[in-house]
Amino acid sequence: MERFVGVDVGTSGTKVVAIDREGRPLARAKAPHSSSHPRPGFSEQDPEDWVRSATRALGEIGPEPWSGLAFTGQMHGLVLLDGRGRVLRPAILWNDGRSAAERGQIEASVGRARLLDLVANLPIPGFTASSLLWVREHEPEVWKKARQLMLPKDYVRWRIGGGDPVTDVSDASGTLLFDVRRRRWSEEVVARLELNPSWLPGVVESTATVSNSGDRTPVAAGAGDQVAAALGVGLVAGGPIGISLGTSGVLAQLRAEPPSECDGKLQQLCAYSPDTWQTMGVTLAAGGSLAWWQSCCGGVDTYALLAEASGWTAGCDGLTFQPYLSGERAPHNDETLRGSFTGLAAHHNRGALTRAVVEGIACSLADVLDLIGPQSASTSARISGGLAESPLVREIIASVTGMSLELMTIADSTAYGAALIAGVAAGAFADCDEAAALCKPVGATDPVEADRDAYAEVLGRYRGLHERLSPLVE
Repeated sequence: MERFVGVDVGTSGTKVVAIDREGRPLARAKAPHSSSHPRPGFSEQDPEDWVRSATRALGEIGPEPWSGLAFTGQMHGLVLLDGRGRVLRPAILWNDGRSAAERGQIEASVGRARLLDLVANLPIPGFTASSLLWVREHEPEVWKKARQLMLPKDYVRWRIGGGDPVTDVSDASGTLLFDVRRRRWSEEVVARLELNPSWLPGVVESTATVSNSGDRTPVAAGAGDQVAAALGVGLVAGGPIGISLGTSGVLAQLRAEPPSECDGKLQQLCAYSPDTWQTMGVTLAAGGSLAWWQSCCGGVDTYALLAEASGWTAGCDGLTFQPYLSGERAPHNDETLRGSFTGLAAHHNRGALTRAVVEGIACSLADVLDLIGPQSASTSARISGGLAESPLVREIIASVTGMSLELMTIADSTAYGAALIAGVAAGAFADCDEAAALCKPVGATDPVEADRDAYAEVLGRYRGLHERLSPLVE
């Protein structure tokens, strides 16, 4: 039987999905890996843990030969290797906030307007370029030994699937060193930041075959996690918006033309096909906020908490949560923002606080939607991710945003999207649009009209709190 395998090197673990030529799932597996936080605002992982978790998960779906293999994973992470291919330090992750000063240095060196012209994005702490400059400034001994930069999924693919240390255009788009419009490294940005261009990997399109695992399985370049997730829910240029709810929350839309005027509030990426681009906005702590709250509650099962939350009505009697646990990207692009509960009263209990957390996540997504919305006539979105499996979560997000949410068959849209890329690379599907057509919704969650007024008040309260509280963390 043909098996096309997708591997997702995520923030909390690695997931693997195997599908057949019809896009039907044949097997799934997952293996955890952990993060370290050596200082406040720091977020790191050991790349060898990724290799171990990916190897373990692949072993659970059955041995090779597979018909095709592709990798996806967390974007922006910095893996530095020496001249012998050895990892020099723990990988600095996408949700790391240490490089605020380097973000300013990048803007000063290149210029804000010029950055938008050259790479269509602005620097953010946790972006590869920001982390790279931090290492140069704070770890000169590591810097002297460095000879190669890699991104997380590419390192794992290189270790498991062999081939050359290359990346794909979508993952390269998240480095701030890549000309998204022209789909190539930006020589000007690299030069202005005084970086060595020989450290940069070669760049190919997502479906390009870059090696053969065991001399039998074609291995595709793959894609950054949010681009793979877009394919995994069937997003195509001009189609619906996608919402992905993992550790972060992402709203994405595909277009058939490169980004034109950009203000930096949304991220611009090359998508999975040579003639497509992806616009997306990120709320840093979506599932991450609920996981944090779960840990505060002693590790109570998430669905038990959500069951308690369902006993409260929309708005939680004035209780509001802001999910800025790691700062925020869209629409604020401010790593100094911090989360809060406001409006607490004696009658609020654990269920109320849980519901407030979910409502805060929904309000953050609504902020992102407002940035994408004027460019889209879509009234529905395709939703995926572990948190999207909760009917209450879908109901609250639908009611706050006013969008009908289509739930997809496969919750692991990122690994599923990688499996579809593997199928395209192996010739099972003519192109990614044909693969995307295999992604079908299994149902829809519509806004609860009776709650719309209450949620409009919640959203207004949420946005007003940002204006009043943000100066307190400056």
